[in-house]
Amino acid sequence: MGGNLFVVNHPLIKRDLTFLRDRNTPSSSFRTILKRLTTLMAFEVTKDLDLMPKEVETPLEVTQGHDLKDEIVIVPILRAGLGMVDAFLELFPEARVGHIGLYRDEETLKPVDYYFKFPKNLDKSIVIILDPMLATGGSICAAVSYLKERGANKIKVVSLIAAPEGINKLTNEHPDVQIYIAVLDRQLNSKGFILPGLGDAGDRIFGTEN
Repeated sequence: MGGNLFVVNHPLIKRDLTFLRDRNTPSSSFRTILKRLTTLMAFEVTKDLDLMPKEVETPLEVTQGHDLKDEIVIVPILRAGLGMVDAFLELFPEARVGHIGLYRDEETLKPVDYYFKFPKNLDKSIVIILDPMLATGGSICAAVSYLKERGANKIKVVSLIAAPEGINKLTNEHPDVQIYIAVLDRQLNSKGFILPGLGDAGDRIFGTEN
């Protein structure tokens, strides 16, 4: 695996992953736990952000504080990535949000795009791609390529569960991209689902599973 892969190891993350994997966890609880887990991930993902000095006046005197130096752009991959957005926006209310619509062809397992909408000045921003599952890596690699073509040069990918196949593809095609995950699972099955995984994240978030 590449040097830009970071597995966020925390007892609360391990606990919440167990809840998410449980097939009996209802969508309402799944959404709540996903948001909480994403918040825990976000602290690690953003710990290397640059700061700039900012003067602030307390009730007693003027002192020096800090503000974030770079703009943040959050890019969920539709639709499952939407379940991770609110956690980041609570920490970064000033962040802008772009959207990438991709789905995986069930026969070829390759990504098919249907929607792209981004803020301006990607070249001056830290772009954080959100997708709960990094399976084949096709969708995220396509998203990274699309963002780079539009100027993005500081890109982080945040997923909860990843397969070795997806990590290998992403690190081979985009070795400069930092990847943050909560756990690296065993493998993909013949349909491109992560094992043991948690099923289809989008279906479980929005209650559309069969």
